[in-house]
Amino acid sequence: MKNGEAIDLCELIERYGDDQKCRNYLERLRWPDAVHCPKCNGTKISSILKRDQYNCDSESCGYQFSVTAGTIFHDTHLPLTKWFLATFILCQSRKGVSANQLKRMLGINYRTAWYLAHRIRHAVEQATDTKLNGTVEMDETYVGGKQHRGKGWNTPDNNKEIVIGLRQRGGELRFFHAEDAKSGTLAKYIKENVGTDVEVMMTDEFPAYPKAMIGAGIKGGQHKTIRHRDRVYVDGDIHTNTVESEFSLLKRGIMGTWHKISAKHLPAYLDEMTWRFNNRKNPFLFCDTMLRLIHSENLEYKELTKAA
Repeated sequence: MKNGEAIDLCELIERYGDDQKCRNYLERLRWPDAVHCPKCNGTKISSILKRDQYNCDSESCGYQFSVTAGTIFHDTHLPLTKWFLATFILCQSRKGVSANQLKRMLGINYRTAWYLAHRIRHAVEQATDTKLNGTVEMDETYVGGKQHRGKGWNTPDNNKEIVIGLRQRGGELRFFHAEDAKSGTLAKYIKENVGTDVEVMMTDEFPAYPKAMIGAGIKGGQHKTIRHRDRVYVDGDIHTNTVESEFSLLKRGIMGTWHKISAKHLPAYLDEMTWRFNNRKNPFLFCDTMLRLIHSENLEYKELTKAA
């Protein structure tokens, strides 16, 4: 199988059923042309076969390394076969997969499963300069805690977290963990993620949106509103149903899969959700995710668990 071809679970197990096969695949992904030294980028390399390592033969370097050096796999005590399986499972689980489920499926302890899942999420975290254009829907929602009524317009309890969603129709989704839903905060996300030549922004009647649009440079004619308070959810092509459907998927993941997410780690779960959604039609998702893992620095456990 070539690096860029699609793969299913049965083929994954057949082709990468031992550590050496996994290493060979990582080498093909990391060095498609020739092995390079991670330290000096030199190509004068010799193999140390007994240790699955290489030696940089440059006189000024002499660095010994393996394919996992400088990657998220560096110094891992977990077999690469289990890394591959965990990555595939996260890629294919539409509503995510819990650490307890990974624990049972991979035969590892809970702490290892939790740490493993977070390192994969770290590798696929949002980092793009591409702006959303065309028709873009924007909405906000609140996750975590218990819902209480009678506190005013979209006023969350203190134990709820705010998630801002942006979705280009026929394009990408972006989720953000926000401190508040004030107009200045909304304007910031619009300016950072929406192109200046956007055709139209679709929102509900949340009072902060008109001022946020002005602050982000969106002209009046570029902003259309659907009034949910009047029990109107679709008016021609004016609606926010597309982004709301992804909020629904997120909440099903939280309630049905993860059950509870801390405010500190919420952005990581949002990154996982958006990465998987934006690649839902990508037959090479596993390969692209493995590339992300190779080029991602390791996330240390102490960094992951330190107080926010």
